[in-house]
Amino acid sequence: MGLVFKQSLNNSIVTYLGFGLGAINTLVLYLQFMEPKYYGLLQVVLSASVVLMPILAFGVPNTLIKFYSGFKKDAKATDGFLTLMLLLPLVLTLPIGALTFLANDTIGSFLSKENPIVKNYVWHIFLIAMSMAYFELFYAWARVQMKSVFGNFMKEIFGRVAQTVLLILLYFKVISVQSFLDYLVAAYLLRTLGMQIYAYKLHQPKLIFDFPQNTRKIVTYSALIILGGSVAIVLLEIDKVMINQFIKIENVAYYGVASFIALVIAVPSRSMHQITYPLTAELLTKDDMVGLKRLYQKSSLTLYIISGLLFILIFLNLNDLYELLPDAYRNGYVIFIWLGLAKLYDALLGNNNSILYNSDYYKAVLFMGLFLAVITVFLNIWLIPAYGLDGAAIASFSAFFIYNTVKLIYVQMKFNMHPFTRETIKISILLLVTTFLFYYIELPFHPIFNIGVKSLGIAVIYIIVLYKFKISEDVFQVLSKVFGKKEQ
Repeated sequence: MGLVFKQSLNNSIVTYLGFGLGAINTLVLYLQFMEPKYYGLLQVVLSASVVLMPILAFGVPNTLIKFYSGFKKDAKATDGFLTLMLLLPLVLTLPIGALTFLANDTIGSFLSKENPIVKNYVWHIFLIAMSMAYFELFYAWARVQMKSVFGNFMKEIFGRVAQTVLLILLYFKVISVQSFLDYLVAAYLLRTLGMQIYAYKLHQPKLIFDFPQNTRKIVTYSALIILGGSVAIVLLEIDKVMINQFIKIENVAYYGVASFIALVIAVPSRSMHQITYPLTAELLTKDDMVGLKRLYQKSSLTLYIISGLLFILIFLNLNDLYELLPDAYRNGYVIFIWLGLAKLYDALLGNNNSILYNSDYYKAVLFMGLFLAVITVFLNIWLIPAYGLDGAAIASFSAFFIYNTVKLIYVQMKFNMHPFTRETIKISILLLVTTFLFYYIELPFHPIFNIGVKSLGIAVIYIIVLYKFKISEDVFQVLSKVFGKKEQ
């Protein structure tokens, strides 16, 4: 437990540092140093790469983690299994790479139907997606050796530092926008190489083509996980790619800023899931349904409390926050509301995903998710031409709402449990009352001062109510320690 706790803590610190650096890049440097159309181009390239990545990875990162423990006692079997993991992504990477080469102009013409600037960046998308796929493979390679901090650092911080450096070089006109994108591809490839070297130091592979006896089962699982990974990515990233297909590319930049602000609400979930995922797997293995229900409800309540506070802090300060951004980026109010509510609903589900993906029912969830991914695409096709950026946000919210509701009902049906308690209602009331109290308060000072004062007032009232009425046992214990230290 000491090792798990230490790495979880280190990973949380790295995640928040990475997010902070991402905030500087997204809300300051990109907006000041890069024109909206080029920032929109970057968003399209990265989003398209992320959508392609799980297909090129062939589900191998998840497969490696799931099956590795079954081969640890036999060195030859381990090397045969790892050789299979190295080769499996090539099953789709090689033909898609060949297709990219042979049909480059056709693919470029499709992506640049509305925005010609995108046409020359098909190879950038493929190379970044390929590097992401193999990075995740080597990251999983390290994680099965119980070493996750370096990989998390490379994932959360390395790429963002590279973008910061490139943005500074762009500002001083040392490089052009074209060079910026070329060097960004190189940075992703370098990140993957660094992760590979680290993974090989932990376990140097020997290429053995004597594959495991259960290879068919492994490949089937990988193929199914492609669906799962693709569904999650489609729901998260497809909106930016679809915006490029219907309206001017500058709008992708405006939408990207609003979506990044909404992403703040999801940061606590990312940190907590690193801890709840293995706990959920252990409880399911032990068939401890009482413990699983307790974890389900506690994780839901804790995340709802934290993410709910973040949501109202941003929502109630949004006018002042947008005053700090360039004029062109100030129309994301409605986008944030829709995307923020989607992230808040995610938090409300607690460890729902962990329950499903660690149970025997993961196949059904994958196919339900695939159906929802198709609906997402059609929602974007319908709503973006009709309502622009707001339509993309509504499409994303609708997809997440349907998907999360389906998962919620499915867990209720199969495990006879849900994450809601009386405390969930109390927190909902607290959030609504706090929002009502501060919604009409507008301070006439500098936006930064306004945000600071208003946020302090919101947080103080919110925390005092949580502490006084002991709405959450876990949160109360943390607050008691904090207040106890202050009293000393």
